[in-house]
Amino acid sequence: MKLLHIDSSVLGPHSVSRQVSAAIVDRLRQATPSLEVTYRDVTQAPLAHLSGSHLAVAQGASAPAELGPDLAAGAAALEEFLAADIVVIGAPMYNFTIPSQLKAWIDRAVLVAGKTFSYGANGPQGLAGGKRVIVAISRGGYYGADTPMAALEHLETYLRGVFGFIGINPEFIVADGIQVGPEHREKALAGALQAATGLRAA
Repeated sequence: MKLLHIDSSVLGPHSVSRQVSAAIVDRLRQATPSLEVTYRDVTQAPLAHLSGSHLAVAQGASAPAELGPDLAAGAAALEEFLAADIVVIGAPMYNFTIPSQLKAWIDRAVLVAGKTFSYGANGPQGLAGGKRVIVAISRGGYYGADTPMAALEHLETYLRGVFGFIGINPEFIVADGIQVGPEHREKALAGALQAATGLRAA
């Protein structure tokens, strides 16, 4: 069984989402010692953002020579995603949504026509339904449905839509309020880490 671990926080060891995503992977490794883990840090080795050249090549145009290495990097990221049985993602909220590096990874390796979804007579069809996706979310404030900031929540809602579109019902572990104060941060992190240890086995 293969697991793909993605981190996207720019905060390195100070990141809550990184701590929680690591705890999720540790829990799944303990439950399945033979688990094969691939790690990708999209802030340390970011994929280029989707461009007109990428779309042209995807539609059959010849690839410019200078785009070759970037296309190879995107193809490798796509193959990692396709090969994974489980995907664990660390996703902090930046300015009410996902980091731009994570968006680039999604554009290049997750939402790929003909690979993870297709269009037919009955509309779009997800092609990745056999995967398990677990997302570790960290948010500075409180964005639940019953909060004043709910309308600005474009992190969990976006990821739920993205993975639902390709046939996956993602699981979320959320650490909220980490910028409200030290006590809130500690409580949110402890709760998220506890939730990680309680995940069902792979």
